[in-house]
Amino acid sequence: MASKRGRGGNAGNKFRMSLGLPVAATVNCADNTGAKNLYIISVKGIKGRLNRLPSACVGDMVMATVKKGKPDLRKKVLPAVIVRQRKPFRRKDGVYMYFEDNAGVIVNPKGEMKGSAITGPIGKECADLWPRIASAANAIDFVSDSVYPLRLHWKSVLLCISSEQNSKRQFLCVTLLFATWKTGSTTFRPTCIEENEILQSS
Repeated sequence: MASKRGRGGNAGNKFRMSLGLPVAATVNCADNTGAKNLYIISVKGIKGRLNRLPSACVGDMVMATVKKGKPDLRKKVLPAVIVRQRKPFRRKDGVYMYFEDNAGVIVNPKGEMKGSAITGPIGKECADLWPRIASAANAIDFVSDSVYPLRLHWKSVLLCISSEQNSKRQFLCVTLLFATWKTGSTTFRPTCIEENEILQSS
């Protein structure tokens, strides 16, 4: 079901996601405005239950104060857009995604960035909603169709590997899963190995 939260300057609606950043959460500032940490005090466009603290996810606009950064920015209430969250969320294709930190960028009420650059990747959901933020991002986290889900139980992994008839494919799958876990990449996305890649490596 699509979420119809009121946000000025965005390019449409988005589907419901896991809300990982409630009010009073502190996120990193991913732009070059001079702010370091943002403290969320409210979420724009929330119509929820009485006395329930609103929460935000990737692509939501929030009102935040600068807790750490340049003196001229500290203790000021500024609008910001969430670009990354650590809590896993499910996409429509069944893939669970998460980032290694919680981050946002400072914007104006129209959704235009105050800074000129963004450090690190941003979520596809944020890029679809906020074109000005997408144009300033150096990496947008798109996921192809050939991706293992994040919440894949280790027994399911062993079952899939044991069902493979080709021993080289088993070894490459295990190596790929271990390498992705060991490197601690931004998103857990070990891509599937195609048959031609296996034949070339043999």
